[in-house]
Amino acid sequence: MLHMALLLGLVFASILTRAASVGVCYGMSANNLPPPSTVVGMLRDNGFNSVRLYAPDSDALAALAGTGIGVIVGAPNYVLPELAASASAAAAWVRANIAAHPDVSFRYLTVGNEVAGSDTQYLVPAMENVHGALATAGLGDAVKVTTAISQATIAVHVPPSAGEFADESKPFLLPVLQFLERTGAPLLANLYPYFVYTYKAAGDMDVSFMLFTAPGTVVQDGEYGYQNMFDASVDAVHAAVERLGVSGVDVVVSETGWPSAGGEEASMENARTYNQNLVGHVGKGTPRRPWKVETYVFSMFNENLKEAGVEQNWGLFYPSTDKVYPITFGK
Repeated sequence: MLHMALLLGLVFASILTRAASVGVCYGMSANNLPPPSTVVGMLRDNGFNSVRLYAPDSDALAALAGTGIGVIVGAPNYVLPELAASASAAAAWVRANIAAHPDVSFRYLTVGNEVAGSDTQYLVPAMENVHGALATAGLGDAVKVTTAISQATIAVHVPPSAGEFADESKPFLLPVLQFLERTGAPLLANLYPYFVYTYKAAGDMDVSFMLFTAPGTVVQDGEYGYQNMFDASVDAVHAAVERLGVSGVDVVVSETGWPSAGGEEASMENARTYNQNLVGHVGKGTPRRPWKVETYVFSMFNENLKEAGVEQNWGLFYPSTDKVYPITFGK
């Protein structure tokens, strides 16, 4: 019995070692992707235990059923007006896309992705209606309702303690954050040090700060030293949330990554460096929050129907299922 217990313990430890420390975004803006059953096999083979879908694709959800892989599923931006206008429409959407898949391990339902402009008026009403529909379906405790914000909503990245949302974003974000605070859901944020660098959103900083390769502290913020932009951005979002008078809302990094081609500093070597370092880093947390940051790498595949340039080159894998560059995802 002792030998059997030891063996089981070793097997369990091996499984934990193989588990990826990050999730992955499974975008479908391509006409040459492998079938979802193959993709789910790739997720399992590479140790991914969580995945983000941007819409409730029925084939993907069927393939994910029973796997135990945690799923973020999106209600696309174009359905927000309908979900906001009608509780019955939200209930029908939840029945068709969530309740219809009882064997899928849903984690979050993301109402919209990077919603901007006049469409932001639909966000909180849609979130309220979807939240109510999930509760009626008996899923309110299991599936948290949230939304994913763009990097563009953040006006100040460094120093992180001065983190602040852009003035034009504050009016719609405050009620969103109050909803999240009330329901215990996290805020999802798409955070890209690549774009902070290329758009000089934090000034003229060396690319090493973006790639986790700076040899020492680059930004000193009171007692906290920052060696990479990922940590600075995460803590800046927390500071921006608190600056609006909201507390207790966690931040999930729902997209991050580095392109392998198509733009400034976009190369296979930089993409591999960023993503491999990210995998090894997120479990350590940030200087202000030294615990694991739930993080999703963008993206599973290069997507050929996106705009030419960097947008087509965020993938970890080619549609052939080959890796774009050598990388491991284990802890």
